[in-house]
Amino acid sequence: MSPWSASLPQIERMDPAVMPTASWQVEVDPVSKADWSQMLDLFDDANIYQTWSYGSVRWGEKNLSHLVLKRNGEVVAIAQLRIVRPTNFKFGMAYLRWGPLCQRRGTELDSETILRMARALRDEYVTKRRLLLKILPNAFVGSPRADAFQSAFFGFTPETPSAANGYRTFLLDLSAPLEELRRNLDKKWRNQLTRSEKNGLEIIAGNGIDEYRRFCRMYKQMRDRKTFETTVDVEEFGRIQEDLPETHRMRILLCEQEGVPVAGVAASAMGDSAIYVLGATSDAGLNAKGSYLLQWTLIQWLKEHGVKWYDLGGINPEVNPGVYHFKEGLSGADVTQLLPLMACNNILSSSLVKASLALQSAVRNISNLQLPASLSRALAGRSS
Repeated sequence: MSPWSASLPQIERMDPAVMPTASWQVEVDPVSKADWSQMLDLFDDANIYQTWSYGSVRWGEKNLSHLVLKRNGEVVAIAQLRIVRPTNFKFGMAYLRWGPLCQRRGTELDSETILRMARALRDEYVTKRRLLLKILPNAFVGSPRADAFQSAFFGFTPETPSAANGYRTFLLDLSAPLEELRRNLDKKWRNQLTRSEKNGLEIIAGNGIDEYRRFCRMYKQMRDRKTFETTVDVEEFGRIQEDLPETHRMRILLCEQEGVPVAGVAASAMGDSAIYVLGATSDAGLNAKGSYLLQWTLIQWLKEHGVKWYDLGGINPEVNPGVYHFKEGLSGADVTQLLPLMACNNILSSSLVKASLALQSAVRNISNLQLPASLSRALAGRSS
């Protein structure tokens, strides 16, 4: 997806008399699950959140909608959305997460394609279906990609910033040689990596269900040890992993010391980018430094498979300083995702979504009052 490329291509000004006329077509819900998986492989900005498996497991297959934009019969952009209708009346929300996908493999991002896709999404979900359309673009503030999306979606309103809708991460550029990437590591991080390489650790890698279940056992130990609250459902991701085509499954790395699991990581690599999804350290692995070796092994694997960017997952230096400093040591760029963009012509749909967001905010505030975890989860479940 190359979010930090120097510039976007300029649309060449031509004499209208000789300018070729492109034929644009929009198709809504025309594809099967297999067709959608094949189309994802056409795009550098493909990601796990736009897979059919993620949508169907997370939101239910009957609640999904798929829009395909073609130019002269060729697929140039796609989007998977969640449709939320609380009643049979014509109001509700359409939600697009980490999309639309607009960058064909090996090509520059085309500003006209994004603009046409913005119009198609608005025409279908705002005008025709009378829904509130909420889009979370896969773009980071200050990048040419973000500028292109903000320009194309100029008629949309950014959501008010809050702790719930801000995604901040470290983005690691993998284009440099491996030796340079290692030199760029923070000195303390690099020293811990060197120590881990001397600890007799064994790496087991795969994308199967067995590897994921072994990872989950470590994750449960970590949750029990740290007793932290999270919105991530590892069992749900297990169902997603099982349902995904093999080529789209998360890469699972497990680290063992004398046959005992000490650390694990799960990452999704699609298109030209990878996302760190989950990580865990077992009770037995607190001193083995396995997480350092796992991350470095994963980086090596990503480079071998042509991945250009590594998103290290969400960071919050105030709430979780330990994770923040660990990820900071990899020396990626500190970036923030664009805020969600919204458009709506239906007052009922707008009111419904605003009420839902207010309820979610109230639930989060209640959770912050240190209520019992079981009660907090129950309240959160009612608002989701």
